Amino acid sequence: MEGTHSEDERFMREALAEGSKGLGKTSPNPPVGAIVVRGGDVIGRGWHERAGEAHAERNALAEVVRLHGATAARGATLYVTLEPCSSHGRTPPCTEAILASGITRVVVSATDPNPAHAGAGLEWLEAAGVEVTRGVLEPEGRDLIRFFARHITSGRPWVIAKTAVTLDGQTTLPDGMGPWISNDAAREDVQAWRRQCDAILIGGETFRRDNPALTLRGTWAEGRPQPWRVILTSDAGLPGTHQMFNDPHRHRTLVHQGLTLTESLARLGEIGACSVMLESGGRLLSHALAEGLVDEMILYLAPLLGGGGKRLLSDDGLFARIEAPEFFAIGDNLRVRGRIAKRDA
Repeated sequence: MEGTHSEDERFMREALAEGSKGLGKTSPNPPVGAIVVRGGDVIGRGWHERAGEAHAERNALAEVVRLHGATAARGATLYVTLEPCSSHGRTPPCTEAILASGITRVVVSATDPNPAHAGAGLEWLEAAGVEVTRGVLEPEGRDLIRFFARHITSGRPWVIAKTAVTLDGQTTLPDGMGPWISNDAAREDVQAWRRQCDAILIGGETFRRDNPALTLRGTWAEGRPQPWRVILTSDAGLPGTHQMFNDPHRHRTLVHQGLTLTESLARLGEIGACSVMLESGGRLLSHALAEGLVDEMILYLAPLLGGGGKRLLSDDGLFARIEAPEFFAIGDNLRVRGRIAKRDA
């Protein structure tokens, strides 16, 4: 009954691909993917589409029934990116559906990061005689749910700091050179990352200077609400004519006046935001890094020199390291992405 290691990894990659479809759509729940395999063939697929609706396991099992009949899952293997839930919430426990289907083996990538539930679902399945294999492609599984894990363990969202920068470390161009440092393709790439996030946060200075929209555009906006647009400011004097207060998405604009960044993130966590993209200027970014509040960094490096503009960081004494950075060319721009190393690392 037990699959080979290479088979388990191959099918788990398919489950991870299913789960990635839920990025930006499921908060405060995690994105999860599942597939059902019998005789080496995938007979059902599913992913969690939004909070309050069926989980990935139930969607995959429902597809099995729809395509192959009510008993088709008997003796099959379920691959799922996150440990199946075993408690009643807005939906019934997935462990019940798994047992009722006749699944005899469950392969899991990541265990539940919620301390109140970690391991409970797998123990329940094993007690009922289901073979359980843990930790297949676990780093990838944990990466898929990193937003949820941060939120469920700390109450605050995962923070991705995003910025574009010239070769000499400037985040603005000289007057008359236009507003954009990054190229068109890089700005389209930003939409893909914004789509994964529940909120976008800027400072009052950036709001006043740039009058940004901070929206998902075109097909990126399909299938999910616009992210919350958050202005963190110490001053009440924000221009009421700016577009974030007047466009069709103004109900998604929040002003956090007089809060610290830590307090702002906690407030976003309270409304179910599991991920935030920080698109601020150098002062707020420096503060966020100094306070250890940035989890991940995305830098778009452009082949420009722009002396005299605003610097990426405003604190001369600040030091941060990006762990295992990924480099990806986007035309003549370079995207650098990675997690911010812990201070004791």
